Amino acid sequence: MLQIIFISVTILSFGILFWSFSKVFKIINILKKPYSISNTAERIKMTLKVVFGQNKILRFPIIGLMHALLFWGFLFILFGSGEMLVDGILGLPFDSDTSNDRIFGFLGYIYDFIMAAGDIAGFMILIFVIVFFIRRNFMKIKRFSGNELRHKDHKDASIALLIIMILMITLLGMNAGYIANSGSEGIFPISSFLAKFIPAESAHSFELINWWFHIIFIFFFANYLPYSKHFHVFMSAPNVYFSRTEPLTKMNKLESVTTEVKLMLDPNAEPPPMDDDIEIERFGMKDVEDGTWKNYIDALACTQCGRCTSVCPANKTGKKLSPRKIVLDYRRRMEEKADMIIKEGKSYDDGKSLYSDYTTYEEIWACTTCNACAQECPINIDQPSMILEMRRYIFMEESAAPSLINAMSTNIENNGAPWKYSTADRLKWADKLYLNDDKKTEINVPLAADKFAKGRVAEYLFWVGSTGCYDEGGIRISQNFVKILEHCGIDYAVLGTEESDSGDNAKRAGNEFLFQMQAMMNIEIMNKYGVKKIVTCDPHDFNTLKNEYCELNGNYEVIHHTQLISELIKKGKLEIDINIFAQKNITFHDPCYLGRGNGEYEAPRFVLKRLSNNFKDMKHCKSSSLCCGAGGTQMFKESEKGDSEIYEMKTEEALETKPDIIATACPMCMTMITDGIKMKDKENDIQVMDIAEIIVKSLKI
Repeated sequence: MLQIIFISVTILSFGILFWSFSKVFKIINILKKPYSISNTAERIKMTLKVVFGQNKILRFPIIGLMHALLFWGFLFILFGSGEMLVDGILGLPFDSDTSNDRIFGFLGYIYDFIMAAGDIAGFMILIFVIVFFIRRNFMKIKRFSGNELRHKDHKDASIALLIIMILMITLLGMNAGYIANSGSEGIFPISSFLAKFIPAESAHSFELINWWFHIIFIFFFANYLPYSKHFHVFMSAPNVYFSRTEPLTKMNKLESVTTEVKLMLDPNAEPPPMDDDIEIERFGMKDVEDGTWKNYIDALACTQCGRCTSVCPANKTGKKLSPRKIVLDYRRRMEEKADMIIKEGKSYDDGKSLYSDYTTYEEIWACTTCNACAQECPINIDQPSMILEMRRYIFMEESAAPSLINAMSTNIENNGAPWKYSTADRLKWADKLYLNDDKKTEINVPLAADKFAKGRVAEYLFWVGSTGCYDEGGIRISQNFVKILEHCGIDYAVLGTEESDSGDNAKRAGNEFLFQMQAMMNIEIMNKYGVKKIVTCDPHDFNTLKNEYCELNGNYEVIHHTQLISELIKKGKLEIDINIFAQKNITFHDPCYLGRGNGEYEAPRFVLKRLSNNFKDMKHCKSSSLCCGAGGTQMFKESEKGDSEIYEMKTEEALETKPDIIATACPMCMTMITDGIKMKDKENDIQVMDIAEIIVKSLKI
């Protein structure tokens, strides 16, 4: 009878769980595909590192290690749970004569190791869960609070921790009862000690009671998870596997826009055949049905841990943006609408929407797209993609972007730059440029068109970029980098007045039309001149040219100027005087789009450590670096209300290293940190210099 009851409970439990997941799969089938799910080997490797290796959670050393040990412990316990399921179906626990048998005992020492590890893990997890319960309920951990967290969310967390406590107590009780009943020891180190307190005559009953409580709570917990914040127990591994393998700072292309832009640029192009059955989708994301199924499983997988919000520079400076809220908004809106979407399809409208009934205008435009949130998320949730899709909707569907962003877009469209500068002035930065301070050797910056006319293609196209052409700090960077190229005899050229804005800021503002127009025009010119390699000083253009132009037939080898400088030093082609800055205290600010976006941290540091004996990183550096506040079009608009400016926070951290020089590798970062230094009245004491400028002052001439 007990065996029949167990089988019935098992079927019921799995049936309810299947029904819960069937709703999830129905929604997934309705939503758009996010990107190509290829690169299987890379995805498996990523899953092994992030899920099973817990490499991201371990970025928080102490509490991260506790979470990792808890996860690894559960893997051993999961094996035992599987054995319990098989045992229950076969009826073994209910017969006192067979209860001592172990169905997987034939595995020998491997089985003994797994069981021993599971027993130790059960005790360890019990201790950790008690610690987590105390931290969450009695310690004021900032990331466990926030306006986006409801009472239900806090209650969910406590309920889950209490259930895990019960599971671990019953696991240890079951093992202890088994030992007391069988007289066997060895493979259960913790439970062997507990078994000493269980009378032999009641041992089997004690084991069976704990066995039933343990398995019933497993079934209950499994079916509770899909309706709680702890759905990540099921969804984390799939979410990591299906996450992007591309750089964090790459923004997807809208294929529908590509078709229209090609028609605009080439009147002779054949329009695609019309199909009346094709549903016209809106640009960007207004409501949940406009998202992708990856957005949906991101929302289901969110652990609500708050690590994303804790590193968000906008949130740190008191602005309303919370990356965690962005994800939770999507889940809650989908919960509200899911049943009717399944019933009536994506056309269902209840008069509300994700934007702006849940996520507000102010939140969307506060994002710097630094991707610190995505970097820190332990299960690879992509918060910025949701924000940028809502920006696309605001820009392309409602034409309601901030006025300064509209002005920036108009300037790019009319002048090929975010400011009201003439295209004819795009090469003005190179006027009267001399190799040395003695002004004996004037540099004539070569044009790609002139070289092409002579049947030559330069080894490198130097992409100057709008900031490098027009911004005061950017011009200084461009001039110094050209001096390095000339000094080393590098074969290079620039596009001059043929170069136009890369479209990076237009894309981050949600203006996909303008981005693709800019990109296609630039690609046509570069392909005409046979460009193969591009070097640029701007990490934002570096990211766009490297990761986004390739989707529009712009396939180039793109490197950042710090990478080329590092390579030239290593090859002995760039000799520097290591005494000039040797005693200077230098710190370095990692540009988000170079470091976190494209993984380049070492090239700038290699150069600076060769120059200074007193190089010191900031507290938050490399992949944990604080944003300067310029990215995501923030440099071209008024910042949202907050307690302070992001560049002010960044500068304060830099000042903690007591620097003589704050080194940068991005013209926009240079502008923001220079503003921060002025705000702190430190411009007479501290220099903000690009690495190219530091190198030029160190050249052996």
